[in-house]
Amino acid sequence: MTVITGSTSVKPEREWNIGWADVGPFVALIALLAIGFAVNPDFLSATNLGNVITRSAFIAIIAVGATFVISSGGLDLSVGSMAAFITGITIMFMNRMAPDWGVSAIPAGMVVAIAVGLLCGLMNGIIVTVGKIEPFIATLGTMGIFRALITYMSDGGTIPIDRTLRDAYRPVYFGTVAGIPLPILISIAVAVVASFILYKMKYGRKCAAVGANEDVARYSGISIIKTRTIAYAIQGACVAIAAICYVPRLGAATPTTGVLWELQVITAVVIGGTALRGGKGHVWGTVAGAVILELIANLMVLSDFVSEYLVAGVQGVIIIIAMLIQRFSK
Repeated sequence: MTVITGSTSVKPEREWNIGWADVGPFVALIALLAIGFAVNPDFLSATNLGNVITRSAFIAIIAVGATFVISSGGLDLSVGSMAAFITGITIMFMNRMAPDWGVSAIPAGMVVAIAVGLLCGLMNGIIVTVGKIEPFIATLGTMGIFRALITYMSDGGTIPIDRTLRDAYRPVYFGTVAGIPLPILISIAVAVVASFILYKMKYGRKCAAVGANEDVARYSGISIIKTRTIAYAIQGACVAIAAICYVPRLGAATPTTGVLWELQVITAVVIGGTALRGGKGHVWGTVAGAVILELIANLMVLSDFVSEYLVAGVQGVIIIIAMLIQRFSK
């Protein structure tokens, strides 16, 4: 889409123009698999890779939503705290309904989770767009709010799911379809839908236009407030989907649920090829970025090169390097 106003012409970068940003994450993924196999042959075993990709599904789903936010020129630091808050609300609702509804409380709780996620995302979007507060400051504030709420709800402890629901809910994380873990299939489905929206629908082109040049997008008739607010709502929905998948893994919500997820999400988006300055997004690159992060953490556990306690530090180094590459390649 080329936007022209007066003598100004801005053409947002199109996702289907093949370049290094499109293939780079997948080249890095293949290289990492080769390195991992050289370090430990068990690295490429079906069991290990299945576990790694399943664990990366949470970050991948949330990062897909972050791709919309970042490509539209925004940022969301509250995703980890939001995930904890949504998880707590979902479990509390299902526990409350379990005596009367039985296992039907589980799908009802999933609907509640999506609704709460959308509301949280809309709140972030409205604060940023209508309130005209910098995304970094706005979502830093809501990050504190969500984390405080889950701490208050759990009284500083845990919110466990009702025992009568545990067995029925377990397949959402531990179940498989044709041998493929369900979280992986859910993350793929989310990525497919997101790809269609971002690449084939008008809204995706509006995201790119707003992120590329907000003033030109406004002059061309695109609603900045609407476009960015929808992006944050999509982010909230993706966080809710990840929370739904996460509940049966530990069977409880705690004040530490989702800690540092925002770092992993932003890192996955950036190394996936999405420009942090906005104007360009790569959904499948983001998914590859999430898998890369989990593979690196797994490789650190299987090898003695770097302590596994330095995983967050390594992720921090990765995002800095990715940003430097984006800056110098611009």
